[in-house]
Amino acid sequence: MEIWQAIILGIIEGITEFLPISSTGHLILATHIMNIHHTSFVKTFQIFIQLGAILAILSIYGKRLIRDLEIWKRIIIAFIPTGILGFTLYKFIKNYLIGNDLVVVISLILGGIVLIWADKRAEKFGNIYNPSQLSYTNSFVIGLFQSLAMIPGVSRSGATIIGGMFMGLSRKAAAEFSFLLAIPTMLTATSFDLYKSIHTIQKDEWTILFAGFVVSFLSAIIAVKTLLNFLSNHSFIAFGVYRIIIGLVYANFFLT
Repeated sequence: MEIWQAIILGIIEGITEFLPISSTGHLILATHIMNIHHTSFVKTFQIFIQLGAILAILSIYGKRLIRDLEIWKRIIIAFIPTGILGFTLYKFIKNYLIGNDLVVVISLILGGIVLIWADKRAEKFGNIYNPSQLSYTNSFVIGLFQSLAMIPGVSRSGATIIGGMFMGLSRKAAAEFSFLLAIPTMLTATSFDLYKSIHTIQKDEWTILFAGFVVSFLSAIIAVKTLLNFLSNHSFIAFGVYRIIIGLVYANFFLT
């Protein structure tokens, strides 16, 4: 992998990680278009740049997380089902779902349809504007929705946002809770994967890793702030339509 490729993938990761459009699907498409072979280093790189995206959330919401104990309670409760199911089903997902292009296509398209449906519901029932006001039960249910993101193409943020809107969160509050829930979820997943693979990284590969990391961090900050501004006056419908389109594009590349 070249530096310029690492930068492009870092941008894609930073932008798509917190939008409900599946970062996994976009990274697979991008590596295919740039003719990047899916080696063990490329897998490690894709995990490593997720840390940059997580750091972006910490930099944006750090002060709030220090002050707001109630939001931490909801985050921890919502993380429980993902943590349990993630460790329980890790081998099954890695062996049977990851790398299955048909699963990605179905997840992208079906997720787009459900996102549009959930957005319509939020117009009528999305009356919780602060995630700290979620009940513990609803927080747990949102965590169950997030667990669906273990299926490639579903999108962690997309599943969490849909779950949040079903549980009564406004569009913006659902997006914010999705961002915050990413902290324990992604830190756990990336730390676990990096622990297993970091010993394979060569000295000359660290430059590529950090290039992707920094670009992912910067682009994630821009993406999160842009999305929150966008949701002040718009819905998620455009993202749902985009998921359906990118699903069809993905199918054209990998299923024909």
